[in-house]
Amino acid sequence: MKVLPFTILVPDDRSVISEYIEMAHFYPHLHRHDEWQITFIERGEGTLITGSEMHAFKAGDIFVIGSKMPHLFKSNPDYFKGNPELSIKACSIYFNPEGILASLFNLPEMKTLKTFFKKHKEGFKVPFKVSKNIASHILDIQYATGSSVMFGFLKLMDRLQEMDDQVKPLCSKTYSLNVSESEGRRLSKIINYIMGKYNTQLSLEEIADIAFMTPQAFCRYFKKHTGHTFVSFLNEVRVNDACKNLIFREHAGCISEVAYNAGFNSITNFNRVFRTVTGHSPRGYIDSYTNVGKIA
Repeated sequence: MKVLPFTILVPDDRSVISEYIEMAHFYPHLHRHDEWQITFIERGEGTLITGSEMHAFKAGDIFVIGSKMPHLFKSNPDYFKGNPELSIKACSIYFNPEGILASLFNLPEMKTLKTFFKKHKEGFKVPFKVSKNIASHILDIQYATGSSVMFGFLKLMDRLQEMDDQVKPLCSKTYSLNVSESEGRRLSKIINYIMGKYNTQLSLEEIADIAFMTPQAFCRYFKKHTGHTFVSFLNEVRVNDACKNLIFREHAGCISEVAYNAGFNSITNFNRVFRTVTGHSPRGYIDSYTNVGKIA
């Protein structure tokens, strides 16, 4: 199955699509499609951008991404350091309740499921405590054939409904899905550039040049389409990187090293921005992760 920016090609002989990938990197462009997407990250780490929000991801995470929600899984370059032969692995399920599956979702027995997806239309991350169980259902669909695909899909839907009050939206409920394909390509170019250079002293003038805009015009454009200022978006990308490094890297205990590697030029600024974005100090974040096992 070939995925293009803002378009997904759906085989005529499938109502539920499964895709297992092992590649050097995740698909590097912001894109959207009519189908809902459930992705299990088997190997790899990085940042998921959904609408106007960012979420760090690692192996074992599962994300449910809403229909038409612009998104991008951006691999973390540090993941490949020391071993450029590493790859990413992921398994995704795609389905469209308003397309070929409409007759199924319109059955009286599916009313609660339709309500569930309407309530969580922005998508959500599957809670850690049930991720292994959900992953097994995703893989069952991947390897199933014939009617077993649909039976597996219905089991997966039942499991998702059970987390109704346990999940938080991946994106603000006020985010607009009304982004054209051409704007999606433009935003993809801008975001990819930021994601590739966030740990440098990236300036507003530099990113505005990439977008072929004046700094003032770029600020208005970026705020309109992402809900972020350039600085707030850049800070969130840097903090997401820092969060992963504080917990999972060999220099986890060296907060100043993590700060500078993420692109901050002073530890004071890093501490201030980190608390603004996460609600924790860097040391508090480490302590919370150690004590609880996971930051909510």
